[in-house]
Amino acid sequence: MALGASGRRWAVATPHRAATEAAAEAFERGGNAIDASIGAATTLAVVCPHLCGVGGDLFALLQHPQGDVLAIASAGAAPAGIDADDARRTYETMPERGPLTVVVPGAVAGWVALHARGAQLPWADAFESAIRYAADGVRVGPGLGHQLSRHAGFLADDPGFAAAFFPHGVALSPADLLVQPSLARSLEAIAAGGTDAFYRGPVGAELAEGLRAAGSPLTQADLAVHSAEFLPPITARFLDLDVRSAPPPSQGFVMLEAMLAIERLGLDPDPLGPDAGQLAIAFAAAASDRDRYLADPAFMRVHPQELLADGHIEAVCGRIRAGLGGPIAPLPVDGDTAGLVAVDSRGFAVSLIQSLAGAFGSGILEPETGVIAQNRGSGFTLEPDHPNSIGPRKRPAHTLMPVVAHREGRLAALCGTRGGAAHPQLNTWSLVRTFQAGMAPAEAVDAPRWIIGGIEGIAGVADAESGVPQAVLDQIERAGFQLRRLGAVDPAVGHANLIRISGDGLFEAGADPRAEGAAMAM
Repeated sequence: MALGASGRRWAVATPHRAATEAAAEAFERGGNAIDASIGAATTLAVVCPHLCGVGGDLFALLQHPQGDVLAIASAGAAPAGIDADDARRTYETMPERGPLTVVVPGAVAGWVALHARGAQLPWADAFESAIRYAADGVRVGPGLGHQLSRHAGFLADDPGFAAAFFPHGVALSPADLLVQPSLARSLEAIAAGGTDAFYRGPVGAELAEGLRAAGSPLTQADLAVHSAEFLPPITARFLDLDVRSAPPPSQGFVMLEAMLAIERLGLDPDPLGPDAGQLAIAFAAAASDRDRYLADPAFMRVHPQELLADGHIEAVCGRIRAGLGGPIAPLPVDGDTAGLVAVDSRGFAVSLIQSLAGAFGSGILEPETGVIAQNRGSGFTLEPDHPNSIGPRKRPAHTLMPVVAHREGRLAALCGTRGGAAHPQLNTWSLVRTFQAGMAPAEAVDAPRWIIGGIEGIAGVADAESGVPQAVLDQIERAGFQLRRLGAVDPAVGHANLIRISGDGLFEAGADPRAEGAAMAM
């Protein structure tokens, strides 16, 4: 990384080039990593509507120049009027999409909370790129085009999606122009009025009215009570790093639990190394704890610190030694998410992740606002005695998990991923490859990988790219996993973005070639 003409230094990596360019514009205007990350996040909400949006949720980790790290959690709750008993009578398991899966959107409150913690540029500046792409249009990329084709069956039946994404009765294809005028007007209102415009003002009123017409019990009163939370992150020691992630309802503890077990057992953490089979079992064991315990923190019966305590980690190690990773509950969503990272020489750093849960969320695009409603509620269970059981004003268990790592008290890395059930592995592989193997960030996120469960969280399955050596595949199969062999650089194993900060404070950034993103360091 070189010094810019003004002497400032910064880096950013996102899953879409337009978002990276928006972040770069914020830096060049004198903004910091907070400004850059919000500019990138709002842009992603327009150019990657299959991954994230105004109607989704957000988690972030923010480091201030003083060195303190803060978690921002803006995860929406189920509507107050949701009828859990009726849901159990109607369904055997939670539906993947539709009105029952809609929960309050948290992204806008998350952007506002992050901006309030030290942004340099005016709030409205963060929306310039997003509004331009929504009003004037953006070319459909390969990822969006693929997902539109894949999900055309249910999207075309929704009036909002039909108007925006099927303008002539046929799904937009790569290189077609996607124009979202209703979303542009909503973004303009949010840029002018912040959370009041969205949660308590005209945008929220229109959104709630449209969702009620689509069968959701969500009301503007549900929107009005939402706020982002500021929380201490959870931490564990791995390699020679202090690794931090977000607390529940995020699944961040799953990664930390697996890391602690790997360290205790003395396993080689290289995913292409001699202990790949045991690594797979370690992540399966931690994931089974997620499925058993993770929920809205107000309803959890086991605190994450108990799961990271020595006694529990030793029990997990016993399961790994015995080859018993434990069953993993299939996740009902397909892990479509946008993770981004940004850092500057002033000492600000952000790992931000936002999502609609599944591709295009609930499959409901509210026409007046242009907002796609997320289907994070599909993450609930209908089991009445489970802590993650569906209920009014309750938040579902979340897969989203931002990650930062420190070495000897200094920021060493920022990770951002798309991956559903596989977020814990993707973040771990990034750290292992850049710190143990010494790979540059671009090389680390490009390297062949495998993940258990896939981004869909399918029990007993491991997805592996063609570049994974046969010896590693054999180990994973012997560990009890069924292999699904993929092509090279396949989006089915998720996306990873990574920034590494060297001891002298220089930045290196890498963006995953499995997405359409870019990394910049200036």
